[in-house]
Amino acid sequence: MLARESFVEKQQESDVLKQELLGLFKYLQRVREEIAAINRPADEELHFDSMSDQLDAIVKATEEATDTIMSCMEKNDDIVTKLRESITGPEQLALLDQISTNGADVFEACSFQDITGQRVTKIVKSVTYVEDRVTALINVWGKDEIDKIEVKPDKEKTEDEKLLKGPALNGEGMAQDEIDKLFD
Repeated sequence: MLARESFVEKQQESDVLKQELLGLFKYLQRVREEIAAINRPADEELHFDSMSDQLDAIVKATEEATDTIMSCMEKNDDIVTKLRESITGPEQLALLDQISTNGADVFEACSFQDITGQRVTKIVKSVTYVEDRVTALINVWGKDEIDKIEVKPDKEKTEDEKLLKGPALNGEGMAQDEIDKLFD
């Protein structure tokens, strides 16, 4: 009787172990599918390389816009200085002072660009870190095996979403001059 109980216990342990292994196998299959979706997304716009490029483009565009704003404000400040030479009325001088104060406020507000750049750079580093880990996992499982896995989109795009591709990165898509010619 003791041998029978021992056999039943071992069989139960074996069944539990098989169930756990099967669960682990299914989980690993799902992980491989997720890695395949990251490496080769059904929606080509969601690729890691593109994310880093897009974030870099945000930093660059923000920096360029900030430089333009600050350059224009410096020119306005020069104009205010010239106007001060010819204006003597206290009310008009007070208005020029207000313009100068507004300009200083604009300069101060433009400091957001530095903070934005720093934060986006942190995000780029995080994306790169995750991308490196995913690449390491792909190498462990084998790129050929990962490429065999069918990747399906999470949801179908609407007709409007299918048309939206921009804004294009430098060197991609149409140049602004080409777009302007379409309206001529």
